Amino acid sequence: MKQTQHVRIGYMPLTDSLPLVVAQQAGYFADEGLEVELQPEWSWASLRDRLLVGQVNAAPMLAPMLLGTSLGLGCIKKPLATAFSMGVNGNGVTVSPMLYHGLCALASGPSPQDMAVALNKLVAARASAGDAPLVLAVVFPFSCHAYQLRHWLAVAGLDPDHDVKLVVLPPSQMVDHLRLGHIDGFCVGEPWNSLAALTGAGHCILSGYQIWENAPEKVLAVTREWAAAHPDTHRALLRALYRAAAHADEHLQECLEWLAHPAWLGVPAEVIGAPFSQRLPGGLTGQPFPRHHFHVFSAYQANFPWRSDAEFLLGEMQRWRQGRIEEKSTFAAQCYRTDLYRDAVRDLSNLPEVDHKPAERHAGQWRLPGDPAPVELGPDRLLQVE
Repeated sequence: MKQTQHVRIGYMPLTDSLPLVVAQQAGYFADEGLEVELQPEWSWASLRDRLLVGQVNAAPMLAPMLLGTSLGLGCIKKPLATAFSMGVNGNGVTVSPMLYHGLCALASGPSPQDMAVALNKLVAARASAGDAPLVLAVVFPFSCHAYQLRHWLAVAGLDPDHDVKLVVLPPSQMVDHLRLGHIDGFCVGEPWNSLAALTGAGHCILSGYQIWENAPEKVLAVTREWAAAHPDTHRALLRALYRAAAHADEHLQECLEWLAHPAWLGVPAEVIGAPFSQRLPGGLTGQPFPRHHFHVFSAYQANFPWRSDAEFLLGEMQRWRQGRIEEKSTFAAQCYRTDLYRDAVRDLSNLPEVDHKPAERHAGQWRLPGDPAPVELGPDRLLQVE
């Protein structure tokens, strides 16, 4: 009989926290001998700080934040590690009705590149008129949200640090600030894009998928000290979350109803489910986003902690002058523990034989050698200038 082990996990109430909810509700934590206390938090900085001082043992964390914290960028330096990705996709770019109508008037077409060109024209017109720069919000400076938004602005020929004003807001406050006119747009994870769109506060003009297909998002973060001191507990946690993520993909509607409960997210199920049922109007035409543009919790090796993703994100930090590290490969290996993931789920899944995806990007589904069978992967292109 497995000995029950108590674990405290902090989390942000977001759609991509679903594997935590499923692991608790469907009994996967208990099945792996864990008694888990889930503690909600309301800003990424406070969640990080609670992990650093040991108030929680683990937390889904923005992948770039884990890397930045391990480097000591903007906070106390504390070596963190992950052996589990919470999934891929889930972000969107939403703008105010005023900005939306401005883009509609200037855009020559509906593509992300067309909207980028229109945004460039709008920013230039505002500057010529002496108007204040557009204010765009992200959830944290070290986040895939920030890098996706920055990349789209760069495709538009804009400098994110000079041509617009980027600010940081907690995810759950984005919609209210947009409605009140404090910001002109934001890049955030679900369900906040859907809530803005379905309540008339804004228009979701881009999915994160349109900027970076099947991009990584949150990872389960632990301190390296805790992982070394509690290997069996950590392993059980990885197994429970892997099983829960697979359950979430297979029984999505039931799981989203769990997530809608006030004890977890407290947002109506029809709002949380909008991207998954193609009821989230998108772009400049209002055509609903395809289902695959949003959260994938398990498929396409979504839970594998790819070291190539870590190296790419370290490159984004350098690109945007947030920090510099020479030995990206070595540092990525210290932070992204593929060995621990393989050990935990070897009997549950096909596993890639390599820790890095190849450098070339893919427009469709593709494969890598795996054990005991090849692994299936999805498109992974970045938005380019046309």
